[in-house]
Amino acid sequence: MVEVFKTNVHETIEANRLVSLLVQHFPGSRINFDLEDCDKVLRIEGGNIMPAKVMNLVNAHGFACNILE
Repeated sequence: MVEVFKTNVHETIEANRLVSLLVQHFPGSRINFDLEDCDKVLRIEGGNIMPAKVMNLVNAHGFACNILE
């Protein structure tokens, strides 16, 4: 399963912090940001990803996060 999200994360350090947080909630998943993309894409690949939980976790840390259609 792969989920892709549009975010407003601009800095690598912010992305790294969020990846560390998300790995705790979705262990075994491959998680990365593409900050070069205009949508500042967050991509999560794993077995049991809950998009609402991802969005809530990212939002709770002050960033926008929506499913990328």
